[in-house]
Amino acid sequence: MNRPFRLGLTGSIGMGKSTTARLFAEAGVPVWDADAAVHALYAQGGAAVAPVAAAFPGVAQAGRVDRARLKTLISEDKQALSRLESIVHPLVREARRAFLAAHEMAEIVLLDIPLLYETGAEKDCDAVLVVTAAPDVQRARLLDRGQMSAAELDLILARQMPDAEKRARADYLIETLSLDQTRAAVRDLLQRIGQNIGAHHA
Repeated sequence: MNRPFRLGLTGSIGMGKSTTARLFAEAGVPVWDADAAVHALYAQGGAAVAPVAAAFPGVAQAGRVDRARLKTLISEDKQALSRLESIVHPLVREARRAFLAAHEMAEIVLLDIPLLYETGAEKDCDAVLVVTAAPDVQRARLLDRGQMSAAELDLILARQMPDAEKRARADYLIETLSLDQTRAAVRDLLQRIGQNIGAHHA
């Protein structure tokens, strides 16, 4: 295999995905973050600003997409989300291709994609890691942050593929119980993938 092993990372909101991605980065693995890519596309000079502004007049302010306005618009218009996705998803895929081209000498790369299964991105991965936690742990983490109400959380969860389905489709699972346990699980997984890559080359 003349390219890096592509490990997809996903998991429902509050499952510890961002922390897990950070632990891979700390272990020296190049990480591509789909959310960060979208933020860059919406920022000043971002490739999504002009097409999104054309499709949704009034959402661009000072040369960038106003995410709060966009969120309001999507909640009011049932068709808006699919129109937005048809603009943004191809640009995100392009950003991912550029990342992969820039890291073609790496042994393993991590693709951190919240809606990995929902967008069919698993087809571009060699394996998928799903991070998970018990439902009560998930709810407690999110509601304790004070950034959303229980009703808002239920709305987000209703839009995401259920955790059980993600777990069933995963190649690897990490239950994020504690930071130390998750760090150990990441190290263990990198070792296993490294051995598999070695076996293929042997």
